[in-house]
Amino acid sequence: MLRHALNNLTVIDFTHVGAGPTCTMLMADMGARVIKVEPPGGELGRKLGPAWIGQDSALFHGFNRNKLGLSLDMKADGAVDLARRLVGKADVLVESMRPGVMQRLGLGYEALKELNPRLIYCSISAYGQEGPYADRAGVDGIMQADSGLMSIIGSEGAEPAKVQAPVVDVFTGYVAVMGILAQLHKAQATGLGAHLDVNLFGASIALQQVSLTNYLTDREVPEKIGSAAPYSAPNEAFETADGWLMLAAYNGGRWERLCDVLGLPELASDPRFATSSKRVANRRMMREILGARFRTESRDHWLSALLEADILCAPVATYDDLLRHPQLQANGMIMTLDHPELGQIRMPGFPINSRDMNGKDHQPAPELGADTRSILASFGFEESEIDALVKKGAVGDRWAEPKSVAAVG
Repeated sequence: MLRHALNNLTVIDFTHVGAGPTCTMLMADMGARVIKVEPPGGELGRKLGPAWIGQDSALFHGFNRNKLGLSLDMKADGAVDLARRLVGKADVLVESMRPGVMQRLGLGYEALKELNPRLIYCSISAYGQEGPYADRAGVDGIMQADSGLMSIIGSEGAEPAKVQAPVVDVFTGYVAVMGILAQLHKAQATGLGAHLDVNLFGASIALQQVSLTNYLTDREVPEKIGSAAPYSAPNEAFETADGWLMLAAYNGGRWERLCDVLGLPELASDPRFATSSKRVANRRMMREILGARFRTESRDHWLSALLEADILCAPVATYDDLLRHPQLQANGMIMTLDHPELGQIRMPGFPINSRDMNGKDHQPAPELGADTRSILASFGFEESEIDALVKKGAVGDRWAEPKSVAAVG
């Protein structure tokens, strides 16, 4: 099963906030032993709230379940040597520093592949490891803007808008996992690792596969059209007497059935709306006609009639609605974690085989440095060595009792 698919994998996690932690969390969900390395004050994501769960942000908890916590001060004597010792026995390293930072620490790929030739080294950055923007920092919102994604979000005449959920961060994390697993498969044959360059800018471009391909084809700058799809109609949201619904009735006879459901059968043969392409061209007119009819009845009335006619539709749900969604419960997509001090923590779960995956033995995000001693012991550090590292301030060991960790070697 997927929960244990990566059980033999050790991942060193030098990431923060969103994209990198998503990548390593997904591997941890699938059983990898992920060691999250944080500076003494904790990574930035711990401080990005509201909302808060205990002393840390909900964002941090949502990106870091199933990991072990190691507090490491890279500026302290012995810290870099410690990190190299961990990497020497690891399978994967994921880092999300600015390009050049890891190299200056002596932890760049070229240095580490001499130490561990089979290492998969994944760098996640804003713009990539090379090029004129390589030195620039960037976050999800900046990427939504700079990649053009923000230019197609929202309604005509409205101020710029972005997707509130950090879609670029999360998608970049999934892209990174895909690359790591592909390279691990290759390494089984070659015995050699590789350096993977994953960046938010590239992932932002990939998110726009359809809209950008359309632009490259006809050079027509996309308009902001709210909930509508630029390539089909009707495929958008309509207001009813008491709420909004989304429908897609552009193929397979659904346009004709929609016209019947609305009591407007004459529209089905209207030359202005005879095909999806014509309805796209005359969308404004089509929306005025359909919108006036939808506003005469309740959302539930229309949803029932549309579903009966096999027309794709759904309410435009709030998060309150979502938590009552029967399919959400059936799929088990909300994961509940038991924290020893903070009680139950709920969050979106793993999206593949979710019923099986999300009810298993998942662990909450680690407290800062919670597993420092047990991690180092499992890598062969003697107790006296660990004591010396703690005394020098290279590692932190003060937040929680250590967990039992299987030895590596």
